[in-house]
Amino acid sequence: MRDLPVEFRRDSLVVSTDRSRIDPDAVLALLRTTFWARDMRRDVLVRAIANSVSFVLLDDSALVGFGRAVTDLATYAYWTDVVIAPSHRRRGLGRWLSECMLAHPELQGLRRVALLTREAAGLYAAIGFATGPGELIYMELRP
Repeated sequence: MRDLPVEFRRDSLVVSTDRSRIDPDAVLALLRTTFWARDMRRDVLVRAIANSVSFVLLDDSALVGFGRAVTDLATYAYWTDVVIAPSHRRRGLGRWLSECMLAHPELQGLRRVALLTREAAGLYAAIGFATGPGELIYMELRP
């Protein structure tokens, strides 16, 4: 993926898409705290980071959040792996990370940004996401 690295700052916090600032081992440790990615392999994560617009949230140099946009940088993005470290939750960091993801210059003008959530619908609704039309059917192929 050839997205341009961007950074957003707030006090000691930084959200960055610069892949050189993303520590795959720290991201993997964070993802292992989730129900959806607890079994992800490191090689798979490294490939996913390389082929997505990946956002890391750092508090000084400590990784405290992560998210990815799987996108063509033209029409569509699917958000996945958006997570805040348990020790940093309830501070508005999930919302700030999401706002930074929405503000990325190369993710502007897309026809659709989609995500699936089981636990954070309120957070995403607060920044403008809405439940999709009922007549669509979610489908997947799981080999």
